[in-house]
Amino acid sequence: MSSDSLPPLPQNLIVLGCGQVAVDFLATVASFPNPDDKIRSTSLKVQGGGNAGNASTCAARLGLNPRLISKVSNDSHGKGILEELEADGVDTSFFIVSEKGNSSFTYVIVDSQTKTRTCIHTPGYPPLIPEELSQSSLLSALDGVNMVYFDGRHHETALVVAKEAARKNIPILVEAEREREGLDDLLDFATYAICSAKFPQAWTEAPSFSSALISMLLRLPKLKFVIGTLGEEGCIMLERSVNGGSDAEEMDVQCLLESLKLIKDDSKTIPTCISSVETKLSANGIGTITGRLFVGTAEKIPPSELVDTTGAGDAFIGAVLYGARICVSIKDPLFPKDPNYQ
Repeated sequence: MSSDSLPPLPQNLIVLGCGQVAVDFLATVASFPNPDDKIRSTSLKVQGGGNAGNASTCAARLGLNPRLISKVSNDSHGKGILEELEADGVDTSFFIVSEKGNSSFTYVIVDSQTKTRTCIHTPGYPPLIPEELSQSSLLSALDGVNMVYFDGRHHETALVVAKEAARKNIPILVEAEREREGLDDLLDFATYAICSAKFPQAWTEAPSFSSALISMLLRLPKLKFVIGTLGEEGCIMLERSVNGGSDAEEMDVQCLLESLKLIKDDSKTIPTCISSVETKLSANGIGTITGRLFVGTAEKIPPSELVDTTGAGDAFIGAVLYGARICVSIKDPLFPKDPNYQ
């Protein structure tokens, strides 16, 4: 069906983020320095950063209405962070502003030769604690929200927000970049999870990436899907079946993954997605999940156009927030049911 015949989307899709914001100092160098070197940067940019800040900015630019719970100090960095987020359409009214301490900032060394970035982060101080978010502010922040996103920072406050969001049956997306204090508790509430390439195996101790995704869905029964991001190799997603699929054929998840990779068209420059049919996916020694496996490719960017990868994962999360909310809204009972819309 054409996009013109799709039911209209709500005008006020609201996502609430809770996590880190920062100022990024991005210094581009010809090549990464050796110890005790003195080199010059070829360019310097100062801009807002932090996982939750970047993802919320992406969501705003895609047309969502993001709110953000975080903390800055009343210093030049903090004022700049708030001004930039507000200019992009992010609601910062639920920020805590400390009169003392420092706002978060990150030195980012961008290597022109390898097209990589190295981050040196200085956390904000004092950290955000649950007592600073009043019950009335929490309820106001969650009012009308369609989805909540956590980047794993400020874990004690994030857990308070997650518990209230779960009580209100608001879907929760959790970013699992690496193992952090309190992340396990947040994942217990997750409806969706987005992981770095290394996290699933590190967290589950499974022998392969694909079997680790199965392990995550088995360990986290509320999880509807888990995505593992793989940089220039794209991403892999495992989606749990909502219907059970008791008659589905059983397949080894690694074998299925390899078969999907074989039919992937590497000649296309724009991102594509290949999906299996609903099936029983098994991993030896771990268990079985009924669902679908997806292989997504990344856009092929000519080397001459590639600047660096700073914020790429955060932009991916912002796009998933957009896509997940659109899908949920389309399936809302208020909208006409269309069996042809996927």
